[in-house]
Amino acid sequence: MNSIPKNLSSLADYLGFRLQNAFLNFSALQQIHCQILTNGYFHSNSLVTNFLSSCFRSQKSRYALVFLQNLPGAEPSLWNSMIRVSLESGVCPDFLGFFNGMLLNDVVPSKTSFSLILRSCAISREAQLGEAFHCQILKMGFEFDMILETGLLDFYAKVGDLRCAQRVFMEMPRRDVVANNAMISALSKHGHIEEARNLFDNMTDRNSCSWNSMITCYCKLGDISSARLMFDGNPVKDVVSWNAIIDGYCKSKQLEAAHELFLSMGSARNSVTWNTMISAYVQSGEFGRAMSMFQQMQSENVKPTEVTMVSLLSACAHLGALDMGEWIHGYVRTKGLKIDVVLGNALIDMYCKCGNLEAALDVFHGLSKRNIFCWNSIIVGLGMNGHGEESIAAFTAMEKEGIRPDGVTFVGVLSGCSHSGLLSAGQRYFSEMLGVYCVEPGIEHYGCMVDLLGRAGHIKEALELIRTMPMKPNTMVLGSLLRACHIHNDTKLSEQVTQQLLELDPCDGGNYVFLSNLYASLNRWDDVKICRKLMIQRGVHKTPGCSSIEVNNIVHEFVAGDTSHPQFSEINGFLDEIAKQLEGLGHVPNTSSVLHDIEEEEKEGAIRYHSERIAVAFGLMSTPPGTTIRVVKNLRTCSDCHSAMKLISDAFKREIIVRDRKRFHHFRNGSCSCNDYW
Repeated sequence: MNSIPKNLSSLADYLGFRLQNAFLNFSALQQIHCQILTNGYFHSNSLVTNFLSSCFRSQKSRYALVFLQNLPGAEPSLWNSMIRVSLESGVCPDFLGFFNGMLLNDVVPSKTSFSLILRSCAISREAQLGEAFHCQILKMGFEFDMILETGLLDFYAKVGDLRCAQRVFMEMPRRDVVANNAMISALSKHGHIEEARNLFDNMTDRNSCSWNSMITCYCKLGDISSARLMFDGNPVKDVVSWNAIIDGYCKSKQLEAAHELFLSMGSARNSVTWNTMISAYVQSGEFGRAMSMFQQMQSENVKPTEVTMVSLLSACAHLGALDMGEWIHGYVRTKGLKIDVVLGNALIDMYCKCGNLEAALDVFHGLSKRNIFCWNSIIVGLGMNGHGEESIAAFTAMEKEGIRPDGVTFVGVLSGCSHSGLLSAGQRYFSEMLGVYCVEPGIEHYGCMVDLLGRAGHIKEALELIRTMPMKPNTMVLGSLLRACHIHNDTKLSEQVTQQLLELDPCDGGNYVFLSNLYASLNRWDDVKICRKLMIQRGVHKTPGCSSIEVNNIVHEFVAGDTSHPQFSEINGFLDEIAKQLEGLGHVPNTSSVLHDIEEEEKEGAIRYHSERIAVAFGLMSTPPGTTIRVVKNLRTCSDCHSAMKLISDAFKREIIVRDRKRFHHFRNGSCSCNDYW
């Protein structure tokens, strides 16, 4: 043993000091064990409890059990303390070992221990184990203890056995407000709203939990009107009441009503309130408002949690806001927030969707534990960034770690193969899905295969696959076939597929425009007029191209042909300068994607004002030389913009990363990561 520090008055103090360490090796534990026995410290409950807890922290739970079993005159409080410690560790066999040790030593478990055991069984959904402890409670003579009966009621409700929960409730000789609340919660969880309301109405004593259970019950059923009536009638509103009704409005997509309540809360708002609103804005696609809400949260000195970070990272991923995403990652590190699989996966997804694969891989490899979601994010991310072979390598590594792939995994692998032209690999993985991996191919997997075959020029095989599919093709499958027809100039099949798409989705303006241009290219002007007339009659409009770029932590959005940006005149002048440079480099605009019945000069002007070009021009003029330009577009980028971006990247010595609806394009030194295979 080391010498006793001067500030500790005794050996017992020193042993207590050493046991405060987070981890002790087995040799150190044995030394302290020896000191406890030889100096008679086994009578000190506090020291023995610290020693046993240290054994658990050091992953020597079996040693703790043997120590306690052989401890002379061990008091019941020690056994009960170890039940609590073992349950908190989450290792079920350890907890059972201590419980059985109590019985062997004729120690009666306390009611507190039974309550903790029931709670643990409910959380882990160990129905049979919980039922066994129900029997133990009866044997120990605790059958009429209201706290334990309430615990049993809650346990049965949480493991899905409402019948047993109701039986326990009915057999209770006395019921307090806690028991009634537990029954209301159980009934509401199982959708028995009328029974829950009857019980609530007949309660002589209600507290805030009673009201909150009913508010939550109505919200879960989507009955926001009844929830609001219950909330307004609640005489004992607390922060949980407010959070419950705000969450209900958010889940009902009534964000304005939720925001009004949020403002009415004033200083009563807590981190849960803020997280609820931020998450709701993200899920509704209002990413800018989510970021604004976070900034307001910071200004009011509310401490963000891991939940906040996950929602914000999702917003950054959708917006392609890498700078903000990196700031959030830095905040997580600075504040010491735990990067578990959930937060880690959000970081991986954000970096992948912002085109920074190196950072995504750093986070991925830095995780101590990786689940299927983390693997899927990295496999999908590699594939959509054009690294098909690396995506397959990640799939192989996942298998070696014993994690079984799911449907999302195969979407990532197959789309990665499609983007990288890995035809044989894609066909092999698709054929092995059901037989080898027991994953039933869904329509999204067939869509990937049609895309893979079509891009490679195997249009007949793609058609045969569609014909033999076990389900009807959707717009994704037919859209993949249409792109293949367009790439390989199959105008006859293009017309047939587009007609099918119009039948499936008559509100998609892009299909009308494509068909109109197809007819125009074949000089079928009467059909062009019919197509345009149909669009007008059905009130269909082509979705305008929209691109966003983050500059100085502000996301700027540009819509094709829109002149509303405050710096548009400068951007327009810069676009002219870019056009001149491209012309000098021999670029001839490809106007095939523009309406065929306008003059060629107008077509070239229309292409120049595609949203991604405006965004790139703004990025070039607003950032220092050498800064990477990152743009997110809502539609697939056209072939002319793709050619122009390659030249712009070389002319301005910038890396330009464009994420369109299908994939990433990394433009660098005059070439693209897709190798023009897109």
